[in-house]
Amino acid sequence: MLTPAPDYAALCDGFAWDMPERLNMAHQVCDGWAVRDPGRVAIIDVTDGIRRQISYGELWRLSRRVENALLERGVMRGDRVGVLLSQSFLCAAAHIAAWRIGAISVPLFKLFRGEALGARLDDSGASVVVTDDDGAAMVRGMGLAVIRQQDLPDSTQASGGVETGPDDPAVLIYTSGTTGAPKGALHGHRVLTGHLPGVEMSHDFLGQPGDCLWTPADWAWIGGLFDVLMPGLALGVPVVAARMEKFTPKGATRIVDQGGVRNAFFPPTALRMLKAADCQVTGLRSVASGGEPLGAEMLDWGRGAFGLTINEFYGQTECNMVASSAGVLFDPRPGFIGRPAPGHRVAVIDAAGDITDGEGDIAVRAGTPAMMLEYWRKPQATAEKFRGQWMLTGDRGVMEDGFIRFVGREDDVITSAGYRIGPAEIEDCLLTHPAVATVGVVGKPDRLRTQIVKAYVVVKEGVGADDALADALKSWVKERLAAHSYPREIAFLDVLPMTVTGKVIRKDLKARATQEAEGEA
Repeated sequence: MLTPAPDYAALCDGFAWDMPERLNMAHQVCDGWAVRDPGRVAIIDVTDGIRRQISYGELWRLSRRVENALLERGVMRGDRVGVLLSQSFLCAAAHIAAWRIGAISVPLFKLFRGEALGARLDDSGASVVVTDDDGAAMVRGMGLAVIRQQDLPDSTQASGGVETGPDDPAVLIYTSGTTGAPKGALHGHRVLTGHLPGVEMSHDFLGQPGDCLWTPADWAWIGGLFDVLMPGLALGVPVVAARMEKFTPKGATRIVDQGGVRNAFFPPTALRMLKAADCQVTGLRSVASGGEPLGAEMLDWGRGAFGLTINEFYGQTECNMVASSAGVLFDPRPGFIGRPAPGHRVAVIDAAGDITDGEGDIAVRAGTPAMMLEYWRKPQATAEKFRGQWMLTGDRGVMEDGFIRFVGREDDVITSAGYRIGPAEIEDCLLTHPAVATVGVVGKPDRLRTQIVKAYVVVKEGVGADDALADALKSWVKERLAAHSYPREIAFLDVLPMTVTGKVIRKDLKARATQEAEGEA
């Protein structure tokens, strides 16, 4: 845990990773606390306005029941365990149970549809899924063993714990890029330790008396799982669980009040929605945000709406929470993504892999425990992610006075409402529709969501391109991939801009989408 310091330099001086030979995240987030302080509150659930809470001792017992259910189904060290659950006690217990027996948990988003869900389960090789009744229906016919709350044995007898080290695989989190299928970022048991300095920094030294942590971000994503849930449990900070079908300012205010939330991670879209509703959220000690830069206007609004400085942080699924702002240490700079968190070396490098004072690729030096072990079963993609000893983030930037200025994304990943959406997966889905000949998907600038998914479609000969087909294509994607990643706009073109090798020139489509947005504005 970081020791509060008077300034940033003092915080970083002398910092060193304390990485033991034996490390298991189940002990970090549950087992250790269950021995030291079993009655301490771990998670508070305020879904549907009813407040329920679970202590570390109760979380330990629930995770033991999940553990025994996994063992009964033959799960062994290294096996993959799908966790298809929203924010809930069982979601936390499922990850803990998998880690304790040396298995690899695979967080899965409840809004995924058949193809998106099936692709991740197939690629991971998971044979069992911990879920609820809705999730069980989603995976029916996939040949998976299903474990629900009602399927858990009563026994909490310890029988499956194994010894693991920092580099032993623990969690496989899927991330979408611009080409090919989604890639699984495989992390070791060290990953939580690697997150802690950035998480603590983004909440002005998280772990102060009375702290209580919540985010509307789903625990299926690294932002919800390792920026909030697991760091909170590791630090002894109660974490609020609240399943929101759709984020609303009114709902967020209710959760903050009923959960006693003092520390919140709001994605930028959530902040914009709060601002648009002229919403005042009281009682918060810290607010963190990440995903894309906020800008001066949003930072100024935050000071009035929350009575504090919003701390922006930076990272990605492959290597997260490597930089952050911290209002108690230094004033934020609009357009910048903070400063490197203690223990992380973040720099801007040129094409040769050397640090540059000008614009270049934002990169993270190998050696940080927050960095993935590899892309799951993709050695070439893993190698391409690095330039020498530097992991490339795919973002362009400039380092100024120790602050990282974000210039733009090098790839074509769409950032919409805090989600990173890969266009290739959406294109592949649309191409399975019998009316579609070719398609290009890009992000179109949007004031509320940062970007929306826009698809430019060429239909097959003889097919009528009209509003009815556009609606059908939207539903086609929504039903097969995820509710958050369907194209909110579809335009029909006679031809797409293509390279001589037949690849869609996305930069031309992005320029077109930008012009459209400017015209609408």
